[in-house]
Amino acid sequence: MIDKLEMFIAVATEGHFGRAAQTLGISQPTLSSGIKQLEDQLGVKLIFRGSRYGGLTPEGERALVRARGIVGETRRLRDEMRATRGGVSGRLRVAVVPTALTWAADLLSRFGARHPGVRFTILSRNSSEVLRMLENLEVDAGLSYLDNEPLGRHATQELYRESYMLVCAAGSELASRSHVGWEAFRGQKLALLTPDMQNRRILDRNLAEAGVEAEVWIESSSIIVLAAKAGASDCMTILPRDIATFLAAGRPLATVPIEGGRAGHAMGIVAPRAEPQTPMIRELLAEGRRMHDEASG
Repeated sequence: MIDKLEMFIAVATEGHFGRAAQTLGISQPTLSSGIKQLEDQLGVKLIFRGSRYGGLTPEGERALVRARGIVGETRRLRDEMRATRGGVSGRLRVAVVPTALTWAADLLSRFGARHPGVRFTILSRNSSEVLRMLENLEVDAGLSYLDNEPLGRHATQELYRESYMLVCAAGSELASRSHVGWEAFRGQKLALLTPDMQNRRILDRNLAEAGVEAEVWIESSSIIVLAAKAGASDCMTILPRDIATFLAAGRPLATVPIEGGRAGHAMGIVAPRAEPQTPMIRELLAEGRRMHDEASG
């Protein structure tokens, strides 16, 4: 039954039988057969379908909520039993907003050193996708903004607060400054993340409050692209301090602290709220707490 519920969740999440089958690593006929068997067992039709996926029936919408709960509890039980037998092990799947990727790497390196039986999958996603993937059981945890999204149904652990840096070519007119204010970007060509990214919305707000009409010449979902363009053109970008420092190391880029604007936003771990938490998530939150205390101390 559990494998059939996982098939159902995958189809509802992807909205497409072919993509759901690919996600699960099974053939589409196997997936279709599994969904039909589940419908027969429950005695209701869950999915409207003819030649293609047509959405969930009203019964399917209700069943999806219960299916997520049952599959989530089953996975928690499996993790508890595995930890009892041989310590925390298995695969930890984490969705991370692009601006937190360096922190994710540090967090999971520390976690892996304590728990060598754990393997990791790290996915770069925007903040709304992080929450959607948690809701759909596609990932086990996320690293995202804690004060800009509705997180009432999630457990959280703050890691750090963002502060921002101008990143520009070493020969830029602003490169030699000890710091800049947001007003320094007036009339400058900017390369920024796409508007669906929470970071972009934060930067837009700070620029607007400084009376700056942003001249965005390049938009990308990739921070690597932004840094590369800043080093190779008269564009400049704005990035959180840690990832700016990481990308500028050994490259012809200057990083300049930005002062003023709103206080930095809290970034941290987001996980499904459960009592008790699985050993994996409990240990992840504890590692995050240690990192936060070290950074604050």
